[in-house]
Amino acid sequence: MTTPSVSPCRRAGPLLFVSGQLGLGDAGLVPGGVAPETRQAIHNVAAVLEGHGATLADVVKSTVFLASMDDWPEMNKAYAELFGTPAPARSAVGSGLLLGARVEIEVVAYAPTTQDAP
Repeated sequence: MTTPSVSPCRRAGPLLFVSGQLGLGDAGLVPGGVAPETRQAIHNVAAVLEGHGATLADVVKSTVFLASMDDWPEMNKAYAELFGTPAPARSAVGSGLLLGARVEIEVVAYAPTTQDAP
């Protein structure tokens, strides 16, 4: 039996740690570059959080991995559209990414009253 090498989300006390999400839609990476990929990656983060009873409003820290730091301005604009105020603390790192992605986003959410999904 083969087990996955990564969990989409793990709970540690009141914290949810969501693994990096790419801008993958039903047909693969969404087209159009870093802005649409950023929006889709955040929607994917939101879906994982929802499965654990949390929302984007519960995110306290995010890490954004960019294929090129030149994509920062476009990513930042799309990111700001979906995260409210106050925005989570954030780090950004230039990195090689899987599947030719331009962006990957992982988060930590504070969700003390939620239960893990089965």
